[in-house]
Amino acid sequence: MDVAVIGINHNIAPIGIREKVAFSESKKIEATTILMEDGIEEIIILSTCNRSEIYVVSRDVDIAINIVKNFYISFFNEKSLESFIFEKKGNNAVSHIFEVCCGFDSIVIGEDQILGQVKDALLTAIELKSSSKILNKLFREAITVSKKIKTETKLSEKPLSISYIGVKKLKENIGDLSDKKVLLVGLGKMGILALTHLREFDIGKIYVSNRNYSKSLEISESIDNIEVIKYENLKSVINMVDIIICATSSPHTIIKSEDINSNRNTPIYILDLALPRDVDENVRSVNNVVLFDVDSLKYEAEENQRLRKTLMDSSMNIINESISEFNNWKNSIKVDSVLESINNKCQNIKADSLSYIYRKVNLNHKDKKIIEKMVESSMKRLLREAILNLKMTKEEEKLDAYVKVLHELFEL
Repeated sequence: MDVAVIGINHNIAPIGIREKVAFSESKKIEATTILMEDGIEEIIILSTCNRSEIYVVSRDVDIAINIVKNFYISFFNEKSLESFIFEKKGNNAVSHIFEVCCGFDSIVIGEDQILGQVKDALLTAIELKSSSKILNKLFREAITVSKKIKTETKLSEKPLSISYIGVKKLKENIGDLSDKKVLLVGLGKMGILALTHLREFDIGKIYVSNRNYSKSLEISESIDNIEVIKYENLKSVINMVDIIICATSSPHTIIKSEDINSNRNTPIYILDLALPRDVDENVRSVNNVVLFDVDSLKYEAEENQRLRKTLMDSSMNIINESISEFNNWKNSIKVDSVLESINNKCQNIKADSLSYIYRKVNLNHKDKKIIEKMVESSMKRLLREAILNLKMTKEEEKLDAYVKVLHELFEL
C-alpha cells in the first residue's frame, strides 16, 4: 500500500484553471464515490482557493494515479486540465501534505487558514468512510507537526493571509480609509478574516451581505459600525461604496460589469478573494474600477515569503523526523500483516500436530500442556531471528522484497 497525491494548485495553474476544478461539498461526495468504485482504497479531497488535490492510498499506486488523472478530465469535462495536473507518490506525497499543512506550500508561507482546511478535509473523508488507517494517520501527524512548528517558531505571529494582504493592498492604494465605505459580500472564514483586518485599518463604514441573513445580523450585533444588506438587495449598494470585498462560495460570478456605474467620478476598488471568482473579469474594463483577485495578490506575498523562508528552513528538520517516523510506522504495517499470517499458519500446524499426537498417545491433561508449550516454543525459536531481522529492516525496497518472498514461500 502506498500514498499518492494528484491535483492542480497555484504552483502551476492560474486562477482560471483552478476555479474550474474547485470541489463543493456535494462534488466531494460524488467524486469520492466514483473513485472508490474504481477500486482506490483510501481517498481524501483537499479543495481550497489555491489547490484541488486528491490524496489516495492504493496497492498499485501508479494505476491509482492514472485513474485520478483521467477522473479530473472527465469529471470537470475539461481536456485542457491535463497539462496542469501534478502527481507525487511515496515519500514525495507524504512530504507534500506535511508542507501543505504547515503552510509551506501556500502563497503566503506559514498562513494559518490551510490548517483548518486540512482538518475539514480529513473530517469529511472520515464521515464518508473514504479514509482509513494510513491516510488518517498521515493527516493527523501532519496536523500535529504543523501546530508544533507554529508554536515553536512563532511563524504565524503576524496575520499574513491572502485576506490580510488584500486589505493591506487596498490601504496602500487608497491611503486614509477612515472616510471610506466598504461592502463585504460573504461571511465565511475568508470574509470574517477580511472584516477583522478592515477594522484594524480604522475603516469608515462597513456594509455586510451574506446569503444567510441571520449570520449577517449576528455579526452586526457583535461589531459596531456595521450595516446589514439583504443579499437580494446587493446590487443597489454597489455604487454607493468605495470598496467591495467578495469572499463567497458561489459557483458563479455575482458582480458583473453592467452592475457598476461607468460614469463614476471616484474610483471603486474591488478585492475578489473567492474561487471560483465572484467578480466577472470584464469588470476590469469599466471606467474607474481597480480589481484585485487572488492571483494578483500572489505577487504582493513575495516579500512576506522571503521574511518567512528562514523560519521555514529551520522547521524542515521537524518535518523530516516526522516523515521518517510515519514511513517506519507504515512499513511496520506490512510486517505486522505478514507476521500475523505466518502466526496463523503456525497455529494451524500446531493444532494439526497436537491433534495427531493426542490420537496416537494417551496423555493426561498435565502432559498435554507440557507438549503444547514445547511445540509452541519450538516454532517461536525457529522464526525468532527471521522476525527480528524483518522488524529491524528500515529500507523500504528491501522490506517489500522480504514480504513478497515470505508470501510466496509460505503461500500466505
